[in-house]
Amino acid sequence: MINFNGSLIDDDNIKYLAENRAFKYGDGVFETIKVHNGKPCFVEDHYFRLMSSLRILRMEIPMYFTYEYFSEQLIKTIESKDKVTRIRFAVYRKNGGLYLPTDNNIDYIVEAFSVGQYITKERYEVELYTDNYINSGILSTIKSTNRILNIVANIYIEENGYDNGLLVNENKNIVEAINSNIFIVKGTSIITPPVSDGCIKGIARKNIINLLTKDAKYSIEERSISPFELKKADEIFLTNTIMGIQPITNYRKKEYKTEVSMEVSRKYNIFL
Repeated sequence: MINFNGSLIDDDNIKYLAENRAFKYGDGVFETIKVHNGKPCFVEDHYFRLMSSLRILRMEIPMYFTYEYFSEQLIKTIESKDKVTRIRFAVYRKNGGLYLPTDNNIDYIVEAFSVGQYITKERYEVELYTDNYINSGILSTIKSTNRILNIVANIYIEENGYDNGLLVNENKNIVEAINSNIFIVKGTSIITPPVSDGCIKGIARKNIINLLTKDAKYSIEERSISPFELKKADEIFLTNTIMGIQPITNYRKKEYKTEVSMEVSRKYNIFL
């Protein structure tokens, strides 16, 4: 079942019209929400990020689209399908117009997926992807439905036998991985790129920063990361809401430890 504007509809009956602006122009945003034991995780964080994204894209937010309404739609969709593990909540501008829309009001589709839970990989190798760059700036920080750079990068990474790719911005700084934020560990310092460099405002990223800020054992810093720093790091780990924390074990000829990454992962999983 798919939740279309609050009504549950059989998958076969939903029609993606040719005029759909998310299809034509990538004029939409989405949230991917982890479901654990039948309950959506970090709902408040996802809601406020979605609201921020809609405002940035100048979409009209209906008065009824409250936190309570958002939560109700998640639960309704989860209960429509067995063993749901994730939700995709996509919001897009209503049909009409070319680059200039004729209507700034929204439609939304909520999909439930019953795929297996992510299992942390013991060996995880990454490589830089530099054929295309992420542009630093506010539009790169939202989860828009235009993910063509990520798609092309993922194809390149799969063709070359890696597990993930690291993306850079126009200043050649590391921004994030294809599907996740990135943290590097040097001693007791943990560093992640700032949002101003163009990284997604990740929900897991936010909660891990908050967790580490309260942990006297480590210092957390948001600053630009040069590719040259990757080989100097003791550890590197990736984060998103579905996989939680995935340690990187190999980058080119460098092998990394995973002790800090797994310690942070155990602390983060308490939130679920």
